[in-house]
Amino acid sequence: MDWTLEVAFLPVTDVDRAKDFYTRIGFHPDHDQSPSDDIRFVQMTPPGSACSIAFGKGIVEDPGPNVGQLMLCVSDINAARTQLLDAGVDASEVDVQPWGHFVYFDDPDGNHWNVQYLPYRYES
Repeated sequence: MDWTLEVAFLPVTDVDRAKDFYTRIGFHPDHDQSPSDDIRFVQMTPPGSACSIAFGKGIVEDPGPNVGQLMLCVSDINAARTQLLDAGVDASEVDVQPWGHFVYFDDPDGNHWNVQYLPYRYES
């Protein structure tokens, strides 16, 4: 039996601001539904990913700072950083470690993201 992670829930304080942010960095808006006045469910997926993020009104209670970290994996760390910078995101310099290369950024609500590139996956 496969156990797949398909949705990670994020706390946000402004749903429209979060949706705009993730759209600017290339996430696809899969759903934006309000089944009641108390609930708005937004689901967005990074390009090529089988896992989405979800946020909205009445979805995650009590958003707090530093709620956790999420990781995106890419085949070109420099192109990923450039795409983030072009979208107006304050992305870190590339952090080269023996086990991989990383770029870090936060969304407008302080949710932390790591972008990971593993050279051994792409070297011949």
